[in-house]
Amino acid sequence: MYHVYVLKSKKVQRHYIGMAENVETRLKRHNAGDVRSTKPYRPWHVVHVEVFRDKTKARERESFLKKTARARIELFARIDKALSSIG
Repeated sequence: MYHVYVLKSKKVQRHYIGMAENVETRLKRHNAGDVRSTKPYRPWHVVHVEVFRDKTKARERESFLKKTARARIELFARIDKALSSIG
């Protein structure tokens, strides 16, 4: 299984979209500073995950979210609204 995930920085108001087979392992790499694009905004936590059986479909979804501002903004707004209702 492949996952498209959204991370949120605990330090600043910033999100990151990625794809991985194992989200927990990937999160550890982000928080360890092994990923250049996320290193300055550590620590991160997972706020959204989508599961795909096919790597190609997961990569297409990740690419769509990264390239389509409206889809990304709407997704982040839904995530932030859900997080604010939790506490």
